[in-house]
Amino acid sequence: MATNEASPGGGTGGQTDRVELSEDEWRRRLTPEQFRVLREKGTDPAFTGRFTHPAERGTYRCAACGIELFDSGVQYDSGSGWPSFTRPVGDGSVSLTEDRSHGMVRIEVTCSGCGSHLGHVFDDGPGPEGRRWCINSTSLSSQGPPPAT
Repeated sequence: MATNEASPGGGTGGQTDRVELSEDEWRRRLTPEQFRVLREKGTDPAFTGRFTHPAERGTYRCAACGIELFDSGVQYDSGSGWPSFTRPVGDGSVSLTEDRSHGMVRIEVTCSGCGSHLGHVFDDGPGPEGRRWCINSTSLSSQGPPPAT
């Protein structure tokens, strides 16, 4: 099962081309920890990530390709040990695939912009969608809110 929440976009409603790099190019571009999580489907240790507890305001982007993924306004502290969100920023930012690794059946969340591993989504979250988007801090970079005009 693979679904796309929609096609990749830069967060402004426009389409962006998918970033296609060789694994060697990704290895040069990313830190060793980012490569492990984003490209090798690793997981941050629980309660260790920079974004685990909601504190930063603004937009979270893919640490590999930079597309907008989640807004801090939908982040909450789930107590799980990983950054949790009630929904992605919009259509096209993420793709979903069944993950049967580690003796479990889960739904993997990947970046639609580059295919990098972000985390998993579970049906135990708050709000009308009832989903918990459990995302590795290593998969994210943050951009603060735009300056007031």
